[in-house]
Amino acid sequence: MHIDLTKIQAPQSSFWSCEKDIETILKRLFVDNTGDTNGESFSKTLKRLLIVNTKDCLTNLNEPKYKAKLADMNLSKLLQEGYVKIVPKIRVPEFEDVKAYLIISFDNFVPTTNPKFRDCTVHFDIICHTDYWQMDNYQIRPLKIAGLIDGLLNNSKLSGIGTFQFVGCNELVLDETFSGYCLTYLATHGSDDLIEPEE
Repeated sequence: MHIDLTKIQAPQSSFWSCEKDIETILKRLFVDNTGDTNGESFSKTLKRLLIVNTKDCLTNLNEPKYKAKLADMNLSKLLQEGYVKIVPKIRVPEFEDVKAYLIISFDNFVPTTNPKFRDCTVHFDIICHTDYWQMDNYQIRPLKIAGLIDGLLNNSKLSGIGTFQFVGCNELVLDETFSGYCLTYLATHGSDDLIEPEE
């Protein structure tokens, strides 16, 4: 059998859009937002909650030790050092500082009328050491993180995702040391997300 290789189409998969979706979500959370909480951008407050595991991390903004930890912490470094993860794995090396983790994952893909995308759920697992949950002013670290994520992403229109809608939030207990919450969103792709074929 002879196959004309010039007529074979390049493979197309709606799963490939996840890469762009992850990039868009991470930029919205850690780079592009301009909101303000206590004189800081939302992204800086979110970084502070992940990196500075003290009760006064949000009430003592001028602490030199905290400023030093946050000074050069960009999105790339958050990923590299494991504060933000796009794979479902937590590794806690001996003698490493305690961290709070944000794990982003995609699940429950279903077909849509748009062949370039599939509707899916996006999960944000917020996992914190239980000794560092409680903060000043009765604030709970994982719920504060959840509130920032929800405020930045719920009902938003993200590139390639369409509408991003809150579905629920459940407690997530790994063991007596690590627990948190799982935020779930529905990413709905509409016909306005359709990518026209290149000529």
